[in-house]
Amino acid sequence: MAKQGSSVYRVTEVIGTSSQSWEDAARNAVKTAAKSLRELRIAEITKLDVRIENGKISQFRARLSLSFKYEA
Repeated sequence: MAKQGSSVYRVTEVIGTSSQSWEDAARNAVKTAAKSLRELRIAEITKLDVRIENGKISQFRARLSLSFKYEA
């Protein structure tokens, strides 16, 4: 029997993109994930990278590990 207040969480990986910044890329990832995942708890940025086109940064990318609560 689980203790009162115990919870189970799942962690999934998502990648957000932005033409402006890594912060916007992370924000976009969380905003989009929140549309289909409920009870998001923690977002950990695990990797940052950029796409380069013609010698210039064209896209910022943020990979996040998102945790969300399983419903009983």
